[in-house]
Amino acid sequence: MFGTTFKNIFSPTTNLNLSPTDRASGNDVVFRVRIPQNIKPGEEFQVVAGSYGVIRVVCPHDCLPGDSLRIAIPNPELDTANDYDHVLTSPPISPPSPPRLSPDSLGYGKRATESAAKSFEVIVPDNARPGEPFALLVEGVRVLVTCPENASPGSTIRFQVPLTLSKENVTNEAAQIKLKYDRDGWQRTIRLSDMKFQWVRVDDNGDVETNVKFDIVKSAYVRKLDYAKDDAGSLTLVPATDAAVGSKVKTQNGRGVIVSCADIAGAQSKSFEEKCKFFHKTCDRLRTPWDEGHIQINVRREFLFLDSMQAVLSLPNSDLRKIWRFTFMGEDGLDAGGLTREWFQILTEEMFDPNMGMWQSSQTNQMLLEINPASEVCCEDHLRNFRFFGRVMGKALFDRQLVSSHMVQCLYKHILGWPVTFADLKNLDEDVHRSLIEIETMVKNEDPIADILCYNFTATREILGLKEEVELVKGGADIELTNDNYSEYLQARLNYRLLDRTKPQLQELLLGFFEVIPEPLLAIFDFQELELLMCGLPQIKLEDWKNHTEYSGEYAKVGSEHKVCRWFWEIVADFDQEMKARLLQFATATSGVPPGGFGVLQSNDGNIRKFTIHGIVEDGYPRAQ
Repeated sequence: MFGTTFKNIFSPTTNLNLSPTDRASGNDVVFRVRIPQNIKPGEEFQVVAGSYGVIRVVCPHDCLPGDSLRIAIPNPELDTANDYDHVLTSPPISPPSPPRLSPDSLGYGKRATESAAKSFEVIVPDNARPGEPFALLVEGVRVLVTCPENASPGSTIRFQVPLTLSKENVTNEAAQIKLKYDRDGWQRTIRLSDMKFQWVRVDDNGDVETNVKFDIVKSAYVRKLDYAKDDAGSLTLVPATDAAVGSKVKTQNGRGVIVSCADIAGAQSKSFEEKCKFFHKTCDRLRTPWDEGHIQINVRREFLFLDSMQAVLSLPNSDLRKIWRFTFMGEDGLDAGGLTREWFQILTEEMFDPNMGMWQSSQTNQMLLEINPASEVCCEDHLRNFRFFGRVMGKALFDRQLVSSHMVQCLYKHILGWPVTFADLKNLDEDVHRSLIEIETMVKNEDPIADILCYNFTATREILGLKEEVELVKGGADIELTNDNYSEYLQARLNYRLLDRTKPQLQELLLGFFEVIPEPLLAIFDFQELELLMCGLPQIKLEDWKNHTEYSGEYAKVGSEHKVCRWFWEIVADFDQEMKARLLQFATATSGVPPGGFGVLQSNDGNIRKFTIHGIVEDGYPRAQ
C-alpha cells in the first residue's frame, strides 16, 4: 500500500435505533435496549445510540434474551479522550452531524444495513490514473477504489465505506492487516462500487499492478460463470482482475441477507475449524425446516447411480436445500442419518470411478482425478451427468457429508473462483509445462523459434488413441508461432489446458454445485481448505510416514538421525490432523493418503516414490518437489 492515511469524517450509524430515556449526573446519556434473541450471557452485541454512533454492549451474566438493559453513555461533548485516531493527509474537515436512522428503516434485531457508511478522504497516489483502480487499507480491510475521471495524482477525493467493514466488526488481528487471501501476490479486495470481492495483484509497495500483458510468473486467470435463464450459464476464463463474486448470502426467497460482507471478511481470517462452524451454521439457516417440506428418495441398490440421477435431476432448485431421506428398495431400515451417509459414500465412489469415463486419473498423481475431456465419447448425455455430479457434491457439502475422491487442485480453485496461474499447469501436465518453459527460455536467448519449432496456434487432442488438432484461437492453424507472439501462444495453451479442454463439463458441474451452495459463502475458504472440507481430514499415521521417508542431499548419510530431521519429525508429531494434512498438501498437492499408506505414494511422474526430505546448503524457503 502506498503511504497514505485517512481521516474519518462521518460518525457511524448502524443496527438498532435508540432514543435517550434520561440523563444521569448531567454527564451521562442513558439508553434502554432489549437483549436480542441470539445473544447469550457474556456475549457482545452492537446497538446504535442515536447520534452517538455504534456501542458495544456485553450481555450481563444474570440476563437473558428479551431482558431490558439500561445503558449510560458519557456525554461526547465532555469527553475529549476519544478523538480520531487517523492521521490527516489534508486540512481538517469538520464532521457533519451523523445521520439518524428511524425505527422504520432499522427494525429491532436486524443486521446493519449496507447503506450505513463512513466517509474518508485520501490523496490520489502518483501512479493512479483516472478510471483506474488503486488499493487502500481502510480500518484494516483492503478495498479497491476507482480514481474519478476528473481527479489526478495529488488531488484529494472522498469515498464511502459501508459500516459493516469498519474495525468494530473486524476484530481479528489478521483481518486488520488485510482481507485474506494473499497467494502469489494476488489479494482479494472489496470493490466499493458494488461491494463485490475482486482479485488484484499488489506489488511490494502495496500498489495495484495494472499490466495487462501476459507474464509467465505474474499473470493469473479466474473462471467467470455467467448465469442465464432456464438454469443455463456461460463459463469463461478471464484475467483475475476482471472476475468478481458477490459478498452477501441471501435467504432462500432472496428477500433478506443472512451473511453480510463483514461476516465473510471476518470469517476469512479465522481458523479452519472456526470457518467450518461458520459455514455449517449458515447452511443450517438456509436449510428448509423438516415441517415445511422434505424429500424422500427411493433407490435400488443395484441401480443406485441411475435411480439417484433420475431422482436428483428431477428436483426443482427449491428442493435442493430440503432434508433428504433415503430408502433402499427391498431393504428394511429407517433413515435416521445412516442410510444418507451410505448413499453419499456409495454414490460418490461410483461417480468418480474412472471406468465410467467421466473422470480420469491425473497424469502427475494417480490419486487425483480430473475431468475426462473425452467424456462425450463414453456417454452421449455426459453433460447431464456433470450437472448431477455438481448437485451431489454441493448437497454433500451442504449436509456435512464427505466426497470419497480427491480432485486436482485446479478444480478446487475453479469452484472457489480462485486465480489459476502458470504454476498450476505443472500439477496437471508436466510435459506441457516443461515445453512452454523451454519456449520462454528460447525467446529470452533470442533464438528464432519460428524456424526452430515450426509451431502454430494449435494443440493436439487424443481420444481413444486417435489424435486431432484443436485450434487454440480462431484461425490458429494459420497463425505461426514467432518471437513476437509467443506470449499470446503461452496464454492460449494455458487457457486451453486449465479450462477450455473440459469447459462444457466443468460449466455443468459448477451450475449444479451452486444450485445448492451460495457462491459467496465459499469465499471464506482457500482451495486447500475446500479439499479438506469436502473430503475430510485424513487419518495420517506418523510412524508409517516416517518409515517410508527417504533422505537426500545434506541428510543422505545420517538420515533420520540428522538433527534437522529430528526437529522436523518432532514438530510434525505436535501437529494436529489438520496441520499434518496441510503439510501433505504442500508436498504432494493433495491431502489424501493412498489406501496402501505412504509406501505407495506417487511422484509427479506417476511412479511410486517415497516421501523425501532433501537437505540443501543455501538458505531458502521450504519447497515441494
